[in-house]
Amino acid sequence: MKLIVGLGNPGKKYAKTRHNLGYRVIDKIAHLLGITIDKVGFKGEFAQVKYLGQDVIFFKPTTFMNLSGTAVADIMRYFKIEMDDLLVIYDEMALDPGVLRLRLNGSSGSHNGVQNIIDNLQSDQFKRIRLGIGKPPFSGVDYVLGKPSKEEALLIEETIVRGAEATLDYLKFDFNHAMNHFN
Repeated sequence: MKLIVGLGNPGKKYAKTRHNLGYRVIDKIAHLLGITIDKVGFKGEFAQVKYLGQDVIFFKPTTFMNLSGTAVADIMRYFKIEMDDLLVIYDEMALDPGVLRLRLNGSSGSHNGVQNIIDNLQSDQFKRIRLGIGKPPFSGVDYVLGKPSKEEALLIEETIVRGAEATLDYLKFDFNHAMNHFN
């Protein structure tokens, strides 16, 4: 079983902020597959589906970003999901808007939500799709919780589509294939 996690903050207040790109990729995938993320549990919202013959869970933790790891650990424990089957999708300040990067593992950089996942799982050995939001000209918190300019929003929207496509490519083939195609 694969677990695809999109990071974000719950509530309409945060829906269009830079920090919610993970949620938005999950929503884009749901739209493309004609599914709804309508189950509630494990401190989040999710859909459990069969995709190309494999069981997949699309998950949006509803803890706030910095506590995402508790929700991810809970759902992984319940469904007995292996680290190799976890993919986390999130915003990345170290990448410019419009840039998408896939990684097999590594540190959190400065992303508190990813760090909380690493802390709760006691491992950084999970796949990631990082969507660029650019470096903040001011406080990082204000920046990630702010809304992008119109120009940035267009680039980010394209990246959300590519993030969804990269995720589906991973599920259809494997992560190396997706990295070769989308990095």
